[in-house]
Amino acid sequence: MKKLKRAGVLVLALMIGLMSFTGCAAKEEKPKVTITIKTPPISIKSSEADTTDDIMVMLQEAGDEFAKQYEAADVTVKVIKFQYEDEDKFITQTFGTEDAADVLFEGYFNMSGYIHNGYAVPLDDIISEELRGDVDKAIWDISSLNGKTYMMPFNSFNNTLIYNKEMFRQCGLEAYIADGDVIASWTTDEWNTILDTLAEKLPEMAYPMMMYAANDQGDTHIMTLIRSHGSKFFDKDGRFNINTPEGIEALKVIRDGVDKGWYPNGCSNLAILDCNDLFSNNQLAIHMANTAIENYNDNVKYGRVNFPSLDGKGYTTSFVTGFMVFDNDDADKLAASKAFVKYFYDSDKYPNYALNGQPALNSVVKANAGEIFMAEAYADNAKNAVNFTGNNPNWRGVRNVFWTHIKALLEGTVTPEECAAAIDKDCNAAIEEGYKNSTIHE
Repeated sequence: MKKLKRAGVLVLALMIGLMSFTGCAAKEEKPKVTITIKTPPISIKSSEADTTDDIMVMLQEAGDEFAKQYEAADVTVKVIKFQYEDEDKFITQTFGTEDAADVLFEGYFNMSGYIHNGYAVPLDDIISEELRGDVDKAIWDISSLNGKTYMMPFNSFNNTLIYNKEMFRQCGLEAYIADGDVIASWTTDEWNTILDTLAEKLPEMAYPMMMYAANDQGDTHIMTLIRSHGSKFFDKDGRFNINTPEGIEALKVIRDGVDKGWYPNGCSNLAILDCNDLFSNNQLAIHMANTAIENYNDNVKYGRVNFPSLDGKGYTTSFVTGFMVFDNDDADKLAASKAFVKYFYDSDKYPNYALNGQPALNSVVKANAGEIFMAEAYADNAKNAVNFTGNNPNWRGVRNVFWTHIKALLEGTVTPEECAAAIDKDCNAAIEEGYKNSTIHE
């Protein structure tokens, strides 16, 4: 009898233990996950009342709302903003560390390298048929590689040059001033006349045109200027091909601009932000701009013009911004990061923050047509856009070396011929390295 009682007690204890274990399993906590979203200071704009124009505030708000409804994990969203010139420090150099970005929001021209280094993951599994049909194929093509989508497009920007109308009037250049929503185009000869006139007639401490070579932030604009004398820039294989008569002539004109007084003093040591300050302070007649720089969205004070070309049609560049998700060897973080991006695009609110450029979603364009600055003019000007990256890998590597040769050119330590040869050599080496080390995440 005692053995039976003892057996019964053991069975009861075992049942209680099993029940306790089952209860603990049922109450097991969700995994705790922190996803880090990083972004440069991209401006945003929405037509909705009482909305922020701060990219960090918008992303943090979206992240907090996402975390409240996400069921697969207990999520904390952290948003970090970095300056454009600190891209390597905040993105590239943090891969494989606790500080790595899980989600990146910026322009595709930098992101393309992250596809080839294997960190960016395809996003097709979170793109609904409805969303796929709401974005033009050309935008999807820019955001994809080998038939897979690696960036969720948000909006696009058309880079042109911008001029101060009053400074033009002061120098007798009224004939070149356009009124209204117009993007002008001037021939290379007209450009030379305008810059020479500004250099002659502007007051002391005021300058005709931006120029900078303190870091890699001038690549897009200076590369476009190099096309001004007919350079195709890339060869048929997409490699740099500046060492041609057309490319050398453009570099010679850029260098001659130093002696002609076209640029601010010491331009080789200036950054783009220095020229922004000069332009904002009415000390610079011509600068670069797109609608992301809302301080310049004023057609009364400023006019827009394409980069120079021999035929007078001009050149512009266009880039797409959006979201990229990185695989940091943590399945829970990766799942949450992709779910955040899906949540963002499924929202009725957050895609509407794209109005400072041309929104990627056609439904957003249609609903906010009157809120988009110079929408028709920029759309029409897209025909003058050039592909400034040539879809090459390792564009970060290209940017890291290109500016050093422009700096040497502006300082006069190399000739235009030497500069052209060095650009081709070093930039093509960076591209080859990109292809050699390419490991695309499947």
